[in-house]
Amino acid sequence: MSRYLLVTTDAAFPRRLAEAATGELAGDIQHWDEAAFPLNPDVLFARQDDAALPEVAILGPGTPVEETLALASALDRSHPGVSVLLVHPAGPDVAMAAMRAGIRDVMAPDAGHSDMTALLHRAVRTAADRRQAFTPVPEPAEAGVKGRVICVLSPKGGAGKTTVATNLAIGLAAAAPHATVLVDLDLQFGDVGNAMQIAPEQSLAEAVRGAATQDTMVLKSYLSPHPTGVYALCAPDSPAAEAEITTADVSHLLDQLASQYRYVVVDTGAGLSDHTLAALDKSTDYVFVAGMDVPSIRGLRKEMDVLKELGMVPAHRHIVLNSADARDGLSMHDVQSTLGHKADVVIPFSRAARLSTNQGLPLLQDKTKDRAAKALRSLVNRFTPAPAPALKRRSKARHRRGTL
Repeated sequence: MSRYLLVTTDAAFPRRLAEAATGELAGDIQHWDEAAFPLNPDVLFARQDDAALPEVAILGPGTPVEETLALASALDRSHPGVSVLLVHPAGPDVAMAAMRAGIRDVMAPDAGHSDMTALLHRAVRTAADRRQAFTPVPEPAEAGVKGRVICVLSPKGGAGKTTVATNLAIGLAAAAPHATVLVDLDLQFGDVGNAMQIAPEQSLAEAVRGAATQDTMVLKSYLSPHPTGVYALCAPDSPAAEAEITTADVSHLLDQLASQYRYVVVDTGAGLSDHTLAALDKSTDYVFVAGMDVPSIRGLRKEMDVLKELGMVPAHRHIVLNSADARDGLSMHDVQSTLGHKADVVIPFSRAARLSTNQGLPLLQDKTKDRAAKALRSLVNRFTPAPAPALKRRSKARHRRGTL
């Protein structure tokens, strides 16, 4: 049963809301009936305890715009698990102001029954997702020690970096449920959302602004939950947003996430941009991904040499060769000679891997026994603690023999 809180001066709107909130949406609708508009959440929830807080707060119609936006912004900061729906005539200025205030949707006062029902469904689902994001997670490490930040990088596009990053995050989430977050730092052409069939309401561009930079609980509300237990922070929709995100923003974001999650997997853009270098500076592990072709291998060697010259040597380094096929004309000896290092994980060419990418269903989510999935699991195992060996129990017969 859902819980709603309605703040409106429109006498007819409560009845319309009750008619739309039926079936799966049915629940308790509380109506703010005080003459004065509630200026902050403390006033709004004065008669409620945390367990009875609404899932959805509906503000309007008929409420003063500036005060309504201020209340919504305060709700987003202090009660991020409450989804806010604004009822107000649509317009570009209102939509932009609503987004900045943390409002998830704007509904026209004369919206039809079906539109109102659809928006309520989305608001209730958003509230559930956000509250799940606040579920306490295991400590990332010992007290005072941050979680592991794993940066996945490649000198060129097309090597399968996002495929490796998404599967690595899903594999780690299986070992540490709700303690793994995946950050899409390919700020121009990030594709984590498509690779995992996630339609984010907020992106990294919003997560490095406003209250989220000061409050990790607010930051968590910007993460998109995935059925596997991974939380994803997707790249902005517009490539232009890259210019508004600084390297200091990236560093601060990763510090915040590492203080809350055991594993932070970062999918970067191709090459060594300033944003990628900022992420590498905060990382405990570098996962280098290269395709099984000469330009990719040579590019990886140059990338590793540049990072060495910059003094950026990680605590742990992992080299992954993706889509390896003996028919491509390169041997493992050729690769090792060029890189000066042996590949740690070799992911064989797989039609199932390509199909999973097109379907938005990562291999490790599907639990397939494909060869590529097996190699990806071996990569995951490099980050998860090995199980304690089972103690061998001496048989009674041997014990008796020893005492004769």
